[in-house]
Amino acid sequence: METLVANAEGLAEPQDARRKLEAALFEAKRVIVGQEGMLERALIALLTGGHLLIEGVPGLAKTLTVRTMAEVLGGSFHRIQFTPDLVPSDLVGTRIYRPHDGSFETEFGPVFCNFLLADEINRAPAKVQSALLEVMQERQVTIGKQSYPVPDPFLVMATQNPIESEGTYPLPEAQLDRFMMKIEVTYPGFNDEMVVVQRSLLEPAHAANVLSLEELRLLQKTAAAAFVDRVVTEYAVTLVTATRHLTHYGLKEYEPYVSWGASPRGSLNLVHAGRALALLRGRGYVLPADVHDVALDVLRHRVGLTYQALAEEVTADHVVSAIIGRIPVPRIDLAREQESA
Repeated sequence: METLVANAEGLAEPQDARRKLEAALFEAKRVIVGQEGMLERALIALLTGGHLLIEGVPGLAKTLTVRTMAEVLGGSFHRIQFTPDLVPSDLVGTRIYRPHDGSFETEFGPVFCNFLLADEINRAPAKVQSALLEVMQERQVTIGKQSYPVPDPFLVMATQNPIESEGTYPLPEAQLDRFMMKIEVTYPGFNDEMVVVQRSLLEPAHAANVLSLEELRLLQKTAAAAFVDRVVTEYAVTLVTATRHLTHYGLKEYEPYVSWGASPRGSLNLVHAGRALALLRGRGYVLPADVHDVALDVLRHRVGLTYQALAEEVTADHVVSAIIGRIPVPRIDLAREQESA
């Protein structure tokens, strides 16, 4: 496939970007069977520089997906298996004393890479979780008295197992909020599982590098330049505001189940994820439908539940889905917008 090039404005043409991203998805699907939603969300995270939390029972290709995306993009990839005995220096690095000359040397940890897979992230204690906060938000690590930037692009894709509670530590709300999206991976259908078994009888497939880091940076720049109408922004902010004021939006029955609503990061990530999804669909402008389609993944981990919700088995997905269903999706007159442009 031809190399993606920038136009006179320093951006990629939306249709060229769509074809390039479709090629990356196709290459990933040579290894991953099904899970189209997870692969698409992984690309959205890559285009926006956001981080991704993937939750699912063992054996659903969560780890394989992250590794495959790194192969498709050709960047540096590190995997950390989170365990209860992990310490922050195992993650970010440390300073080592050299007795022969009485100096200290900085030894960088595995976070210094383009794609970091934090496997079973909820198995590490709070002090390790907090070590991730700085690098996820600031794209830098402080070791001793000095801060060191991580490579660009930098993306954390974390996995966690929802069915095991022994030896696990719930992620702090501050860290959950730093993940752009949380994806819940379900079991494959019968046909997909048949393909998985049949492929296991053959030589394993390996994804080829079809998208360079330079092309990814160009795609990120292009996604960030997508036009966002005020109507789209108002829709995103309304969805987030509804998580905080359920009664005002006609959802009083869910009020006892919600302890707190989404932060402003929810609004920001809704719009940015909508931009990336628009580019995946070959457009240089965002529609309310783009925000609608990513709303559940962006908001489900930003809604805090009460004990009553846990007792009655009401999930965050129930609440967010009710909000998405209650808030009408606005319409944009594309002809009018093009005339005004």
